[in-house]
Parts: sequence; structure tokens; C-alpha cells
Amino acid sequence: MTNDRRLIEDFIPIKEISVEAAREKSIRKGHISTLHLWWARRPLVAARAAVFASLIAAPETPQKRTALKQAMIDLCKWEAGQPTIDKARKQILEAQKLRLNLPPETPLNQVPPPKVLDMFSGGGAIPLEALRLGCETYAVELNPVAHIIELCTLVYPQKYGSKLADEVEKWGNWVIEKVRAEIGDLYPDIKVGEIVPQESEQLELFAPKVKQLTLGQNITPVAYLWTRTVKCPNPGCGADVPLVRQTWLCKKSKKYVALKVIPNHDTKRVEFEVVESATEKGLGFDPAAGSSRGTSTCRHCGTTSKTDYIKEQGKAGKIGQQLMSLVCTTSGEQGKTYLAGSSYNYYIPNEAELKNRLENICAETGLTIPNEPLPDYGVLGFRVQPYGLLKWSDLFTSRQLLSLMTFVKWVRLAHQDMVSQGYEEEFGKAVATYLSLGVTKVANRGCSLGVWDTTRETAQSSVANGRLPMCWDFSESNPIGSGSGNYSDGLDWTIQNVRKLAEISNVAIAKRQPCQKIDLSDSSLDAVITDPPYFDAVPYSDLSDYFYVWLKRSIGHLFPEHFSSQLTPKKNEAIMEPSRHGGDKKKAAQAYEDLMHKAFCEASRVLKPGGMMVVVYAHKTTAGWSTLIDSLRRAKFTITEAWPLDTEQQGGLRGLRASLASSIFLVARKREKPHPNLPLTKVREQELSNFPPYQGGTEGGTGDYATEVRPLLSEIVRDRVKTLMSEGVTGADLVIACIGAGLRAYTQFDRVELPNGDELDASSFLDEVQKEVAETILGTVLGCDHKGVSAVDKPTQYYILGRYEYGEAIVEFDEANTLARGIGVELDGASGLTDGKLALVKKTKNQIQLKDYQERGALEDLGIQKTEKQQTFNVKPQAIGNAPSLIDILHRLLWLSENRPQGIYEFLSLAQPDTTQLQLVAQALAGRALTPEAGGMEGHTTNRTKEQQTIDTLLASWKRLIEENLFTKGS
Repeated sequence: MTNDRRLIEDFIPIKEISVEAAREKSIRKGHISTLHLWWARRPLVAARAAVFASLIAAPETPQKRTALKQAMIDLCKWEAGQPTIDKARKQILEAQKLRLNLPPETPLNQVPPPKVLDMFSGGGAIPLEALRLGCETYAVELNPVAHIIELCTLVYPQKYGSKLADEVEKWGNWVIEKVRAEIGDLYPDIKVGEIVPQESEQLELFAPKVKQLTLGQNITPVAYLWTRTVKCPNPGCGADVPLVRQTWLCKKSKKYVALKVIPNHDTKRVEFEVVESATEKGLGFDPAAGSSRGTSTCRHCGTTSKTDYIKEQGKAGKIGQQLMSLVCTTSGEQGKTYLAGSSYNYYIPNEAELKNRLENICAETGLTIPNEPLPDYGVLGFRVQPYGLLKWSDLFTSRQLLSLMTFVKWVRLAHQDMVSQGYEEEFGKAVATYLSLGVTKVANRGCSLGVWDTTRETAQSSVANGRLPMCWDFSESNPIGSGSGNYSDGLDWTIQNVRKLAEISNVAIAKRQPCQKIDLSDSSLDAVITDPPYFDAVPYSDLSDYFYVWLKRSIGHLFPEHFSSQLTPKKNEAIMEPSRHGGDKKKAAQAYEDLMHKAFCEASRVLKPGGMMVVVYAHKTTAGWSTLIDSLRRAKFTITEAWPLDTEQQGGLRGLRASLASSIFLVARKREKPHPNLPLTKVREQELSNFPPYQGGTEGGTGDYATEVRPLLSEIVRDRVKTLMSEGVTGADLVIACIGAGLRAYTQFDRVELPNGDELDASSFLDEVQKEVAETILGTVLGCDHKGVSAVDKPTQYYILGRYEYGEAIVEFDEANTLARGIGVELDGASGLTDGKLALVKKTKNQIQLKDYQERGALEDLGIQKTEKQQTFNVKPQAIGNAPSLIDILHRLLWLSENRPQGIYEFLSLAQPDTTQLQLVAQALAGRALTPEAGGMEGHTTNRTKEQQTIDTLLASWKRLIEENLFTKGS
């Protein structure tokens, strides 16, 4: 083929795919996210889009582009049916037949399917979608926990079919019954007839359904809520101090339940009383008035237990725990019932007996509890070590350890029974592997660092957020009950997954090996599509040790090649982790870049000359981006395009919003020798008759920034702005896509030099790209050329582009500061946009939000021309010598037009604005491209912001309010 441009290098419907990707987060039934936790797993529809668009040729006509756009929209839905999948498979094989130059009459079932590799396959989303689309799929992963998840996602269901689900269900229920028989006494039901009189009075505080309890009914605990405690540091007191952060139990409409803390001066402990009300105010106290970062006040004497003291107590093994509440379900009733823990301590097993039984089961199985060490303090996200938690077993209560070890025991015995019954070896291993995932799912919500979700009324995972912080109050799930974190529910989710995954007939090749050295032949793959680690975002290996220690005990003997080491391998993990380099961040960053570079070099080796490289990235800092870009460039890849996909559910006024913190699909090609020309398709040629096609850089060659890189950058950005806007792409989606496309100008060379001979690094070029993109989009929004943009002051430029990119959303400071650098303004510091009472930007901790005219316009100093002459007016100027920004003048005008129109004349005489530029700014901010969710649709007014509506009114009266006022002043 002379033209092998792919669809992903031309156009993909990012807005529609983003909607589906965000919606997928709420889908549970049959979704692989319910098979087992893995961090930062990409939505399946986004992965499907990347695979499909990488293997399909770009359209040659506008009609074909429209058809492909609709095909992708139909394909990239969770509900996409088999006919839609089959159609996509057919399109991929047809494209592959052309690419391989096979005779036209070759039947599609004789066309070798494309070979696709995910070299950081993690949770398996990308290889799963490659499988679904009929590709020969390779999943490479170093981490043994992820590899086990991949076997259960990409290999076993496809290999064994629906009979696997039947066997997992059969043996899973067998394990549950055996475990329940052994440890059922640890989680006893509460019989209504056994409740003492005082406790009956407690029940009267509950909802009406509880009052209808009759003799003989059971109240079944599904969770136990605990607080950690320390002895009061006051020598004259010595009471137990609860470290609970807050005492909410349930926060739902018309159902507010919390614990009231009551000091008992006789026992030197607090007691907890359950209080329920239809309104939050009706509780009569503030449940949020608890500890802050561990610092807590003694309820008996008022002495403060500070963090350092609590750490000392933890290291000495003197942090205790106290039962606050039991969360129960009632037979025949809906919802949860909450009991005050103070009255039900006798339902809690004796600690000494628990430890004795734990020793017995360890002796019986020949196993130990997880005494493997936690990572050193300082590892990303781990914050528990200063409190005396140094081993993985320290994260669990004795009852939790005993329960988990009992599940381990019976999973191992289940496999022994399968072997004795003559099960085929690999099939029995597969069944046991799914049973072991049930153990780790219990552990996921069953340790002493998981909190209680007061909205959903469920126990939460302690590690799902990718970190392990200290927790002062925690929920302990009942693993054999019916609440969150129980084995039975986890089994049901697993069975649903196996049945759905079994619908795919082809099996992936899953390899556990470092991606820097892959067991694949040179130039053998059609595409590498991967989601690598994000710089310092997630400490995968350290976090996955949480599950590794339990999998090792459950099935380690079945997979000695994966579980022979004490913990997961760390040496070849690509992560910016300073603790592995003596705390040196620069060394850690360099190590990350080196490992990524080696991985991308390996990708280059196994890719065919015309193969596609697609890298999903979601790190929010420029440092993370520049490291990735440089790693790709050094591995002789040229980035050709970038597509942002919003994979999170968003709310608020600005519906979809993408940013440097979103999922970005970077598209790259190998730089070959000799260099292949990538001519544009006919559609693109028509759009860009004067635009040079991508030529690729010279291997080992040097590009001149002034004569080769910068001109191409400008051409690329102008092209992408024009093309994507014509497709309805606006806002941050447009910004990110243009930034990614602009990287082509830089990454086509091994080295880029400035006129003085210095090398231009990736970080500096990224700044240049952002400046070019900002200026081009501003020119389009303002309706003027670069010269016209430069005539508008920088704060106003930032405001316009900020509204365009973020709308009224609150955004992370790093993200907003990246945009500020592209414009050339400062957010922080003296004279920064967040400084002073006239600040244009509001900063709260690490987040910012643009202020509108309603927040700023009432300030009489705003927008006044600051000269000595104006001191004669009875208005206090901001400072002498600086002209006001256009956005300051506009905000003041908007406020005056709405609240005090008679003051407009005097204000204009002080502000002395350039009315042409001011009108240009007003028109830009009123433009449909800045309207939330409007997507550039003409006549769409439903979602126009209050500021835009007020600008509309001002523009309608511009001549009378502005021009005539200034004319009157001048006459």
C-alpha cells in the first residue's frame, strides 16, 4: 500500500466515545472491573476505539469519514451487539488484506488477523478488546497479581467456555459452606428475644421497620464499625480517647443516622448512642466534630492527643480499638439497622481465643499469616508505617486474619478434591484461581483501613484509590454475611464475568515478563497499544502486594513460577519512586525514563515497519508528559496525533471536560530508514492543499527549530484547529488534540537544536506547543490573526481560553498553571492572577476557578485607568502606571449594566478602554464555542451561563451604553 494512514491518525469521535467511557464507570454486571480490582484500568469502550481505529485505514472521502464516524459510535458502546462486533471484525480483516497485499479474492477467513500487543497489560482492558475484535492478542505484564487477573480475563474463559462458570459456581459455594461451618460463630446473629431491656430502648430510636421486630426474628450483622483509641496523655486522666474522624452512619434523604459520643466517667471510656432523624439538623449535634489528621480531644478532660503522641503509642503497640456500631440487616426488611456498639460487646469474639484459633489453622495448613513487610515509609501513598503498622498482617484484625486464612485453607482443599476427582490439571488450576480471587476480594474490603460509605451504606476498599493512608475509624465486613465485601457476592460477580467473557472464542497469549525484553520476534506485530505507568501516579507493585500475600497462600503452590518471591518484583517496574533511589527524585525520574525508553525500544523492535504505536497516558504534570515524550522520541518514534478521551463521570455546568489529567491517546509511528512518506488521504489533501505530509525524521538526524520545527508546528496546529472545529470538537478536547498533533514536528527528529546550537528539550518544546495552540485557538475564538491576539492583554487572553477550556469548572492548579504558562502569565505570587482583592482567579488549596463578573464587578477599583491624573476623582486606583485589563473593564461594565447603569458614563471616563478590542472580547466570551455543552451549535441557548446572558444584553445595547457614552464624554 502506498497510503497506510490509519483512522486514528485522521479523526475519531472523541465526544461520543467520552460519553460512553464515562457512563461505563457505572456499569457493574459482567464488567471486568467486578472480576478484581486493578488500578487505573481503562474503560473498555475507549480501549475498543483505540484498537479499531489503529487497524482501519483513514477514509478517502467525506462520505466514508461520516460512515466510519457512525460505525465507531455504534461500536464503542457497552451494549454493542454481536452483529456490530462482527461488522468491525470484518472491516479490520478487509483492511489487513489490503495491507498485506493479498489477492482480492482471498476469503477473509484466510486473512491472518492483526497481531496486537499490550506491553503494560495490567487489568487487561486493551487486550480484551483486541480479542473481541478478532486480533491475535499478546498481553505482557511483569506483575504476578495482574498476570493472574489476565489469565482469568483473557485465557481461561475463552479456553474453557461456560462449563468453567458452572464449576466455579459449584466449588465457590462449596468453599462458602465449609468456611461458614468453621467460622460462623465469629459473626453470630442477634436474636430479638435475647436483647436486654436497655437495648430495647436503643431500638426505639430506629426507623419504624425496626420497631415491628417480633420475637424470634434475627438481626444479622453485615459490618462492625470501629474507632482506634489511645490513652489520654494527661496523667491525671488516663481515659481512652477515640480517634474517630466523624460519626456519620447514613446520610440519605430523610434518613440521617449518626452516633452521639457520650463520655462515661466511671469506665473512663466513651459510649456511642445511635440517633436518627429525617433531617441533618434534627440530630441535635455535629457528627463531623471528630479528630483531624489523628489529632483528637479527650472527651473526659479536654486534653489534646497530637499526631506525634499517637505515633509513639502506635510504635509501642498501644493503639487500641473500640466497637462503635453494628450494621445489621433484618430478615424480611429492607435497608440497614444500626446498633450501638457499647451494648453489644458480648457479640464480639474473645481476642485470646481468636489468636489461639489463628495459630491452630496456621499449624494445620503449614502456612503463616502475611508477615511480609510493608514498603518503607515514604513510598508513594503509604502513610501507615509511623503508627506501628509494619507488616501486611498488621493491617488486619485478628478476626479478619482468621477468616481470610480459613478461606485460604478451603480454597486449597477444594483444589485437592478436584485433583482426587480426576479433574484435568489445567482446568482444576483455573477453577482454583477464580476461587482465590474470591479470597482477595474479601481482603479488599476486609482490613482495618477501610472506611464506611455513609451514602451507599457499604464498606469501602482500603486500596482502591491507589494509596494506603492511615484510617482512624474503620468498617469490618462480615465475609459470610450479605453486606459488601462478602465472599458470596464476589462469587456472583465472578460467575457473571466468566459467562460474558466466554462469549469470545479466541484466546490471548498472556506472558509474565519485563516489557524491556519481550519474547517476540522482530517486526512481527501490527500494533502496540498500551497503557503504561504514569510517572509517580500509582505504586502498582507495592499496592498489589496487598493481594499478592493472599494469592501466594491460596494458589502459590499452583503457580510457583509467579509466587516464589517474598513480594512482587520491583526492580524492573517503571515508576518514579524516590524511595528506591535513596530519596533522590532526579535519579528516580531518570530511572523511570530509562525503563520507559527501553520498553519503547522493545516496542519498536517487535513492530512491523508500518506498525502503529498507541500510548494511553493520563499524567497531569508537564514533567510526566515530557518524560514520556522524550522516551518515545529517543526510541525513534514520531508522535503523529493525540486524542483526549474523558473517562470519568463529570457533573456541573461544564459537561464533558478533558485536560492533561484525562486519558490521552498518543499515536506514534516508527522512524524508518529509508523514511516512509505518510501521504494524507484525499479528504485531508483537500483540506490542506499546501500542508506538507509527515515525512519522518532522519535516523540520528538533527532538526533546526527555527527553520524546520517551528514552521511545521504552526502549520500542524492551524490544520488541527480548523479540521476539528469543523467536526464540532471544541474546548479542552480541541486543545489537547492540537498539542498532541503538534508534537509531530518535534518527535520526527532525534535531536532538535535552537539557533545557538543548544538542544531543545521536550519540556521546553511542550511549552512552545501550548503557546502556539493557545494563540491559534484565541485567534479563532476572537476572530483575528496573531497580531490581533497579541493586542489583547495576557490576563484577558487567559480568561478567554480558560472559559473556553474549563467553563465554570473547578480545576487542579497544576493543570490551570500549564495553561497560564502557554499564555505567559503567572497564577501564583505577587501580581499573579490569584493575588489581591481584584484577583481574576480564585485559588482554594490546590484548585482554582475563574471568577465571573458577579464576584468581581462590585469592586469600584476594578478596571480603572491607573494614572496620576485620575487621582482627582473620588475613586481609589489600584496602582499607578498599569493600564487595566480588558476583562477587568468588561466585568465592571457587566455589573454596572445590571446593578447601576447610571454609573457607566463615569466608569468609562476613568477606564478609557479601546472599545474595538473590548467589543471583540465580549463577543468572544459570548460565542457559542464557550457555551457549556453547546458544542458550537448555532442557536443553542439552553446552557448559556449567567455571564454570557449578561454579555448578550450588553452587546445588544453596545452603541447606546458604550459608544455613545464615550462619544458624549469626548464632546
